[in-house]
Order: sequence, then C-alpha cells, then structure tokens
Amino acid sequence: QVQVAESGGGLVQPGGSLRLSCTASGLSQDYYVIGWFRQAPGKEREEVSCLSTAGDMTYYEDSVKGRFTISRDNAKNIVHLQMNSLKPEDTAVYLCAASYRAVAAPGWGAAMDYWGKGTLVNVSS
Repeated sequence: QVQVAESGGGLVQPGGSLRLSCTASGLSQDYYVIGWFRQAPGKEREEVSCLSTAGDMTYYEDSVKGRFTISRDNAKNIVHLQMNSLKPEDTAVYLCAASYRAVAAPGWGAAMDYWGKGTLVNVSS
C-alpha cells in the first residue's frame, strides 16, 4: 500500500524560504512520479511541480519557475520542494501525490493516484 505524507509547512514572511518534504512509502516500482499541488482558500487545486525517477526529470508550473526547486533524496525516498522568494499568493495547503503512470510533462497532475493530507504554508508579515 502506497502512503504519502507531507511535512515542513509553516508561517514565513514574504521573501522568505521554506522547504517541504514528501515521504512516499510502499512504492514497489523503480519508475514513479512525485508531484506537489497547492490549494488556496476558495480556489481550485493547482499543480506546482513534479519529479520523475526517469532521469530525475522535473516540471514546474509558470507561477513558481525560478523560485521553487524540486529534488529527490534517493536514499530516503523523499522528495523536497525548496520554496524561495515566497509571496503572499503562495499561501495554500500544499499536497503531495505519487503515481506510477504520470510523466513529468504538462498535464501530469491528472495522473496522480496516491495522495497525502497536505501541509499549510502561510506567507504573511
């Protein structure tokens, strides 16, 4: 059974940084994709970034390009999302998900199968 859990959320001032971590257990295949989503209050869930184990390919949505970096800790099966230059509009619940069938390309979010419960990121002064 695949289980996904997020950690690292919190309160940060505008311009600050935060690192989220996604721990995925129970993955039984070498190929998988881990992705990050976010959902702000009153808004729909949106894709943020994903990483594929096929050559560690990554994909970023335009809203976070140049500010967020996704990476993988192979030894611990953890995927991190380093978030820099945070803005108030980045405030949201950030969710992590895993999939064996997604690819790191536009539309990746529709193929995620295993979800965490989310962690709150609040960017405020």
